[in-house]
Formats: sequence, structure tokens, C-alpha cells
Amino acid sequence: MTTSLERWAPYGLSLLRIVAALLFIEHGLEKFFGFPAAGPTMSLLLWIQAAIELFGGAALIAGAWTRPVAFILCGDMAAAYFIGHFPRSFYPAVNGGDSAILYCFVFLYLVLAGSGPWSVDEAALTRSPPGDATPRDTPMRRGA
Repeated sequence: MTTSLERWAPYGLSLLRIVAALLFIEHGLEKFFGFPAAGPTMSLLLWIQAAIELFGGAALIAGAWTRPVAFILCGDMAAAYFIGHFPRSFYPAVNGGDSAILYCFVFLYLVLAGSGPWSVDEAALTRSPPGDATPRDTPMRRGA
């Protein structure tokens, strides 16, 4: 049973990346467009945050530049937690920062694990250049 589940793990990684990015984009849409709900009163910091949420989320949905984008988003969520939530209370359930912490660690995981097979990154890694007889998705290519 474990072996058959392990076979699906890379696709689970892709699903985690896509779903987290879709949910993350919602926060940017709230700030910029008031959709699906009205967002907070905008300040310069929130305009920057909304742009990061929209563009970073879009890049993650596509799986483009996943590791560097996820690294930026991880740091962004850590900063959002300590700037916007932590001063209200030590406890995330009280200060409303539980989603910021969760996003932070999901993005950290994506930095470490990569994008998964359903991504622009993976397609670029596994594509062989013209005239190259050896596929790029070999154990030597993967560093194994």
C-alpha cells in the first residue's frame, strides 16, 4: 500500500502547490478588487502585499520559478505574521495569524521540495534539447 501511495506523492505536491496558490491569490484579490469580500483599508504596504500575493500566486499556479517564488512568499508570510498579527497576541488563534503561519510553512516546503510534475519548472527540466539523445530526467540529472 505504501509503495502505491508513494507513486502519487509528486502529484500530491503539485496539488498542494496549486491549491495553496489559488487560496493565496484570493487575499490579493480582496485587497485590490474587494473580491470575494471587501479587503482592508489600503496602505502602501498592503498594495505591495497584494501585488506579491497576486503575482506570486500566479507564478506558483503555473509552477514557474517555484523555488525562488516560494522563498519570497515564505519570507513575506513570516513578515506579515510578525508585523500584522503577532503584536495583537502571542497566540495565532487569537491574533488571526494562523493562516499566515500555515502559508509560511507550505511555501518553505515548496522551496525544499520543488514544484511537482504538473509545472512549467518540471517541463523545462525534463525537456531534452534538440539533438540530445539522453533524456534530462535521469538519475544523474536529478543528482541521485
